[in-house]
Amino acid sequence: MLLRAIALESLLEWDRRWSRRLNASVDIVPVRILFRLASRLGDGVFWYSVMLALSIALGRTGVETALRMLAAGAIGLGIYKLLKVRTGRPRPYKVLGGIRPGMAPLDAYSFPSGHTLHAVAFTLVAVSNVPAIAWILVPFTALVAISRVVLGLHYPSDVLAGAAIGACVAQGVLAL
Repeated sequence: MLLRAIALESLLEWDRRWSRRLNASVDIVPVRILFRLASRLGDGVFWYSVMLALSIALGRTGVETALRMLAAGAIGLGIYKLLKVRTGRPRPYKVLGGIRPGMAPLDAYSFPSGHTLHAVAFTLVAVSNVPAIAWILVPFTALVAISRVVLGLHYPSDVLAGAAIGACVAQGVLAL
């Protein structure tokens, strides 16, 4: 029991330390602009554009890929909403000294990162069907994930959990 408490405290301290380190760059204007843009595009605009572009450019393959991406998005949204309400973890900028929000959040809670969950799920589904677009989607997904911590909206563990959940959702959708 004591060992578990020590391990949990170590994880929480790691989370707090990296939240502060990454968020320190939010005061650099070009950094803040880049990560705000990545985060805003990650709200859905980028992904819906990818789905539309795939559907137009690749016909049936593109439409099937877009439909799988939509299925992953719907499943991911359900899991995300359930976990957000159940865990109720406050955002880092609300509880940690030295964290400045780089933009307003879409909701009140931190765990898991829905942006990261969806970015990973969409990327894995799209790339499994159209590998040639990995060079665009993988770096964009990394930017979205990092943006959430840099902007003070998530802890690194929120982002890692979102990525893991997104990968599981993608694998489930791809298995169907």
